Amino acid sequence: MSKKLVVIGAGESGTGAALLAKQKGFDVLVSDRGKIRDLYRDELDAAGIEWESGSHDSGRLAGAGIWILSPGIPPDLPMIQEARESGIEVIGEIEFAARYTNATLIGITGTNGKTTTTLLTHHLLKGAGLDVGLAGNVGKSFARVLAAGDHDYFVLELSSFQLDTMYRTRIHHAILLNITPDHLDRYGTMEAYTDSKFRILQNQTENDSFIYCLDDAGIRAGLVKHQPRSGMIPFSLTEKHIPGAWADEKAFHVQLDPTKAIFDMNYDQLTIGGKHNTYNSMAAAIVANSLLIRSEVIRESLMDFKNVEHRLEPVAKVKGMQFINDSKATNVNSAWYALESMDPPVIWIAGGVDKGNDYEMLEKLVADKVRILICLGKNNIKLHQAFAKHVDLIINTTSIDEAVKMAYNLGNPGETVLLSPACASFDLFENYEDRGRQFKHAVKNL
Repeated sequence: MSKKLVVIGAGESGTGAALLAKQKGFDVLVSDRGKIRDLYRDELDAAGIEWESGSHDSGRLAGAGIWILSPGIPPDLPMIQEARESGIEVIGEIEFAARYTNATLIGITGTNGKTTTTLLTHHLLKGAGLDVGLAGNVGKSFARVLAAGDHDYFVLELSSFQLDTMYRTRIHHAILLNITPDHLDRYGTMEAYTDSKFRILQNQTENDSFIYCLDDAGIRAGLVKHQPRSGMIPFSLTEKHIPGAWADEKAFHVQLDPTKAIFDMNYDQLTIGGKHNTYNSMAAAIVANSLLIRSEVIRESLMDFKNVEHRLEPVAKVKGMQFINDSKATNVNSAWYALESMDPPVIWIAGGVDKGNDYEMLEKLVADKVRILICLGKNNIKLHQAFAKHVDLIINTTSIDEAVKMAYNLGNPGETVLLSPACASFDLFENYEDRGRQFKHAVKNL
C-alpha cells in the first residue's frame, strides 16, 4: 500500500489524525476546503506536515493509499465515492487511531448525554487508579491522545458521524444511551440515523458488553433489526434486570452477577441531578462494575464528579433569577431533559439552526413550565408555530446580549432563565461552546 495518506478536514480530528500518521511514518497531506484555524495550521507546520486550504487539489490528493475523513464530511460526497472506486481506503480518524492500540475501548454514543457519561466514566476509572485516556467527540481527538502515549483503557465519546467511518474497530464496552430524532438533515430517515448509532456494535464478540437504556423507544426499535453478539446489560428506571441496573424511589442499583453483591447509589449523593443524569450515572456505574472497581471507589467518584461546561451549568443569580447555561442542548430531546428538570416559572431562550426539529414532545412541558419564550436565531417561525398557544409571550432576538437583557427586564425573582436552544448554533455563533460563553459573559455583565 502507498505510504501517502490524505486527511480531509483540518479541525481537531483531522489534525490529530495527521500528527499520528506522521508519527507512524506516513507521507501526510492535509486538505481542507475551508480556512484552517491558526492553531491547527501552526501545529501542522511544526510537525512538518503538508497542508492545503481553500479547495481540494485533485492532483495532490491522487496516489494516496488512505484517506481519513473528518466527522463533519459526509462519506457519500462524489469525491469520496470516486476515491473509494479508485481503490483508496476511506476511513475516519477513530478507525485509524484504533489500529495503533491494544487498549480496552469503552465507546459511548446516543443522541443525548454522551459527553456527561463519557466524562463520568473516565472519572470513575481514573479514580480507581486505572491507566485511562479520554478522547473522541469530547476534548481531544483519539489520534492526538494516542500520539502522545498509549493507555490500558480509552473512554471514547462517539458521534454518529464518527461511527459512520468506523469499520473494523472493536468497542469492548459499548454504551447506547438513547436514540431520538437528530441530524435528519444528513440521514434523511430515523432508520438511517438509528443504523448509524448501532454501528457501535459491529465488531463486538460474545466477550464484550452492550450497555443500553431499556426505557428508550428508539433503542428498542433498533434492537428489532440489530441483534448484538455481545452480552446485553440494560439499565432502566422501571424494570429490574440482572445483569443490569434498575431504580427505585431513592436509589439506583447495579448487579451484573446474581451471586455477587448489589451496588447501591442514593440519588441525593449524586452531584448531577435530573432523570437523564440518573441514566448517565447508571451506565457509567455498569462499566465500573464490569471492570471490578470497588463499590466504595465508584460511590466516591459519583459523589465528587463535576459536570461538563454548557450542560445545565448554573451561571449566576441576578435580581433573584437563576440563569442556567444549557447551550449544549442542540436538539429537541436535550431541551426536553433540561425543561423536565426545571421548576416553573421558566423564561426559555431557544432557537438557532433547525435540524428538522419536531417540537411536539416539548408542548406539554412548555405549557406547564414556560412563561416566556425568547427566540434566538435568524428564523424563528417553527418555534412560534409550535408554542404560541402554550406561553404568555414570544419575543424574537438576534443576539445573545439582546436575549439576556430581555429575560432580565421581563423576569421576576424566583424565576429561571434557561438557555437550552434545541437547535444548532451556526447561524449566529461558531459552535455551541461559543454560544454558551457569550451567554455567560452577557449574564455577568448585567
